[in-house]
Amino acid sequence: MQPDPMILAFDTSAAHCAAALLCGGDIVAQKHEDMAKGQAERLFPLMEEVLAEANVAWSDLTGIGVGIGPGNFTGIRISVSAARGLALSLGIPAIGVSSLETQAYGTPRPVWSLVDARRDHFYAQQFADEGSNPPSLIAGAEVDALAGDRVGPEVTTSPAPAIARIAVERLRAGETAERPAPLYIRSADAAPPRDPAPVILP
Repeated sequence: MQPDPMILAFDTSAAHCAAALLCGGDIVAQKHEDMAKGQAERLFPLMEEVLAEANVAWSDLTGIGVGIGPGNFTGIRISVSAARGLALSLGIPAIGVSSLETQAYGTPRPVWSLVDARRDHFYAQQFADEGSNPPSLIAGAEVDALAGDRVGPEVTTSPAPAIARIAVERLRAGETAERPAPLYIRSADAAPPRDPAPVILP
């Protein structure tokens, strides 16, 4: 492994498209665009812009960091699919990082990380000095009962730099065996179709 891993990290798990490039421990280029839709079309051009800003080619990358949620179901699938495809084509590892871990990164522990799950619910996970509890879905009324400090649900900074830093830590620790997979804590909100299923004629 190179002494200074070069990690391209990206995330589309919320209403944004974000990417950052980490090299030598520093974020050398990054972009963040707020958008409610269109991430699938914008993600690769955005990553190309980040690489071009740092004068880096895809072949220079050591690894990929990707946000795996929880968050927007479609957005999560966009990023995870892109990360898997890039890892396969470039022959480098892809490391999945959750939104909850990203939000808590660099915060003194113990700490609760909260992500707005809508409908008066939050995705929640407690991070202790050593390890963490599994993520869960809690009602808004339960937030005040959480022990310890909290990370609020509103995130105003891009998640991509933290994803890159967490990914490089895991890369150095050799924690790259598993492919990134979406982190779904509850089922999709999509309603079943109203139209009857098509009938197959004999």
